[in-house]
Amino acid sequence: MPNTESPSDRNFSIFSNWSASKTDTDFSQLVGRGVLSRTEIARECQFAKSVLDQNPRVKAALRKLEDGLRERGVLPPLAVQDTQQIETELVLTHRQSRKAGENSDRERQLEIENASLKAELDELKQRLSKYENLHTALVLTGRVPR
Repeated sequence: MPNTESPSDRNFSIFSNWSASKTDTDFSQLVGRGVLSRTEIARECQFAKSVLDQNPRVKAALRKLEDGLRERGVLPPLAVQDTQQIETELVLTHRQSRKAGENSDRERQLEIENASLKAELDELKQRLSKYENLHTALVLTGRVPR
């Protein structure tokens, strides 16, 4: 009879057996940056590191395992921020950086428009100065139209 187990189920089974075979001492040797080393877990389980993020059952089991290790003091406690809050902050930061990019584009556009208007104003002031001289001459000669 052929094996009908999906790769997802097989990876979950491998991870479950691997985690059950480890002691707290074994896990403490896999700690890096306050979590279990994903690279080492994938190497020992002989599957791709992406399985730990993309397989929902493995991801949940890993999170549950790390939470248990934190309760037993094998892993350091999480920072005040939880992952949901961190993800929210990353989304907000991305939005703000995109908005800042849009603002800088708009700022550049306004600066160009401002420079163009200043140049036009200077030209119109020069043209007006010619007529002011003419107006002054007409006033002095008494020929100002009413």
